[in-house]
Amino acid sequence: MSVLFVSGIDTDIGKTYATGMLAKALMQQGVNVITQKLVQTGVAVDAYSGDIGIADDIITHRQLMRMPLQPCDLDFTTCPYRYEKPASPHLSARLAGQTLNPDMITNATRCLQADYDVVLLEGAGGLLVPITEQLLTLDYVAAQGYPIVLVTSGRLGSINHTLLSLEAITSRGLKVHTIIYNHIHDSSANTDAEIANSTVEFLQQHLKQHYPATHWLQIPYLDNESLANTKRLSEAYHLSLPNDFI
Repeated sequence: MSVLFVSGIDTDIGKTYATGMLAKALMQQGVNVITQKLVQTGVAVDAYSGDIGIADDIITHRQLMRMPLQPCDLDFTTCPYRYEKPASPHLSARLAGQTLNPDMITNATRCLQADYDVVLLEGAGGLLVPITEQLLTLDYVAAQGYPIVLVTSGRLGSINHTLLSLEAITSRGLKVHTIIYNHIHDSSANTDAEIANSTVEFLQQHLKQHYPATHWLQIPYLDNESLANTKRLSEAYHLSLPNDFI
């Protein structure tokens, strides 16, 4: 019956891969788990029907989990709100002429909780991205009381963004369940090996001092070929979870 909210220190930090890999690892522990997407923007419109399709991130989750799309995916329970414009949800909804009702997302999560032991709810962008004109993502999560899995990396600025995210989480009385350090940027021009290694060391020490109950996981560097081939990625890499993870 648990819900973990998966967010990141920024967009393009690897939340989707982290969510799918985490779901697969829980499955391997015998946990009945499903993933959900808070809201998806940048979804393609079918050229013939004009309909918005299944959320891209949900499709990636299932590929990483090595399972087909589920009935709850096909009826959009796992992502009720999907928009064409690749922008912040509040803007994408406005441009689509729609009003996003957070209660619909909550009800979808509760439906999933009835059938699964764990729901991994992936956010859109960072923690303070606005879902509507009046509601920030983190304030929605705080209203539900979901523990948070935060994805970070070693690119320049990550320490600052991670600590700001941690402060925002704790200021709302929420639990930092897990930090997932994603080596996704390790070979990019914006990442220095010394900085990345120092970031790992600093964050581990910071968690030990201020968040001793928080789990620490790492996703190794994934090249573009692996990222483009989710089947290969799912076969090649497994997250190792502690027994007390859930």
